[in-house]
Amino acid sequence: MRSQRLLRAFPFLAAVLLALAPLVLSPFTVTLMNYIGIGAIVALGLVLLTGFGGLTSFGQAAFVGIGAYATAYVTTALGLPAIAGLVLSLAATGAVALFLGAITLRLGGHFLPLSTIAWGIAIYFLFANIPGLGAYDGVSGIPPIVLAGVSLQADGAIYYLIWALLAAGMWGIANLLDSREGRAIRSLRGGATMLASLGVDLFRVRLAIFLIAALLAGLAGWLYAHMLRFISPSPFEMRPSIEFLFMAMAGGATSIYGAVIGSALVILLKNTIQDILPHLSSNATQLEIVVFAVLLILLLQYARGGVISLVRRFLPVKLSLPMAAADGLPTRTMPQPGIALLRLDTIVRRFGGLVAVNRVSFEMKSGEIMGLIGPNGAGKSTLFNLVTGALKSNSGQITFLGRDISRAPQRAIAKLGMARTFQHVKLRPAMTLIDNTLIGAYPRTTSGFLRCLLRLDRAEDARATRSALDALTFVGLGDKAMELAGNLPLGNQRVLEIARALAADPILIVLDEPAAGLRKAEKLALAAQLRAIQARGVSILLVEHDMDFVMGLCDRIVVLEFGSMLMEGSPAEVRASARVQEAYLGGVA
Repeated sequence: MRSQRLLRAFPFLAAVLLALAPLVLSPFTVTLMNYIGIGAIVALGLVLLTGFGGLTSFGQAAFVGIGAYATAYVTTALGLPAIAGLVLSLAATGAVALFLGAITLRLGGHFLPLSTIAWGIAIYFLFANIPGLGAYDGVSGIPPIVLAGVSLQADGAIYYLIWALLAAGMWGIANLLDSREGRAIRSLRGGATMLASLGVDLFRVRLAIFLIAALLAGLAGWLYAHMLRFISPSPFEMRPSIEFLFMAMAGGATSIYGAVIGSALVILLKNTIQDILPHLSSNATQLEIVVFAVLLILLLQYARGGVISLVRRFLPVKLSLPMAAADGLPTRTMPQPGIALLRLDTIVRRFGGLVAVNRVSFEMKSGEIMGLIGPNGAGKSTLFNLVTGALKSNSGQITFLGRDISRAPQRAIAKLGMARTFQHVKLRPAMTLIDNTLIGAYPRTTSGFLRCLLRLDRAEDARATRSALDALTFVGLGDKAMELAGNLPLGNQRVLEIARALAADPILIVLDEPAAGLRKAEKLALAAQLRAIQARGVSILLVEHDMDFVMGLCDRIVVLEFGSMLMEGSPAEVRASARVQEAYLGGVA
């Protein structure tokens, strides 16, 4: 209890100490604090981009340089005030980030980090070879920032601006992470397939956090230029970019406080090494890099989550339930029972020379539970992926609610009212049950990044929370809303996926082997939940290997064999079919 009170009081205590620092610290220490604040602003962007978004960038120093050179040019060559330099710094940084993000963020694996190294180096040499920007000599005579007629020329004066802007940035990023867009960001790492099935535009989210991280770096560049009043290309090469990334990693890449801790750690460590090494070796400059790298490697070896992970061991954070409104989000009008809901017309899907789905056609009515069965390798999962948009057919047509979705992206299909679960459970294990379920409500909400940053989305988010809590309660997990999803047993994880699907207010739920790995009692409970969902007017299409589960639950069944449709009928007709019995002989029922 005491630790929780301490955590709640920490931001206020830190604010008081930071406000008093210039009054009691030496000018040199205040200057160090300025560098720490500027580094933390850049690292804060990397916490969002890399720590939460899973996108590694080695080019943030280049964005700092764009911000610095933009304001240097405006204020020295054009004679405009520093505020005009801030506008140009953010505009130039944002424009370059949008251009680079548009051409690099679609790259996967190691290609994205490599591309950031490439353009980071290119921008550095661009600074160094433009005569109008001073080339390697740099730009001098940059005027100080003047606000309301007060010059911030002294380090103690600009100190308050640096830390005020850092605090504003931390507040905005904290707001963003606790929002619909933030939950999508926190799910990016390893959750791309899941997010696409829930209506999230992955490229838009990635581009947005790339832009935010770049704008924070540009802001840091503006502060850096007016603090030093001189800039040259060397602070914006590759090595500072690596140091910024180290700041985020060393402090704690999944905590906004980690940006400040990491910046302080790296800058103070560098300063200490520079003070000590000259007394130990004549090659201090060369050894500095080696010693610095070794110390950081040791830190990350014993605290891979950064310094903040060590703090959390002793001061664990108690999560509180987010605010929920009295009423949930608006719901859809369900189609009348018995009308055509989903239609597949001669669907074909090939993988090279293999025909995984061969001219499959069937129609599903609204309000029914339809099962899709067949031996292993029959093409069931492929067909599911075609229906949900994860794969595209080579020929044929798929219509949902009378609309052709054969070429529609997953997010468009999700917004029409189709939700799904996965054969291998796809949850975010480090997020709570309520946050996992809230991701399902993403296509029902509209607040964008700016509203989330400024915390103007609270009313909508409270309604979404109510809808998510209702979904959790419906499946029997309402009392576990604040537990971490990764702590649940497999059966409850599958049920949580269904709750997430219900939060999307679907017309059709597509379930991929929902009973896999469940015990008999869990299967009976699952069947009862699915019938209760059907009673709400929601249609269900499921793939399942457990024949007893399928026969006791489904209204109609489609049987596949070697990618082709073997038959369609009621459970009794399928069970009595000699062709079905032959297909399953020696197979898995």
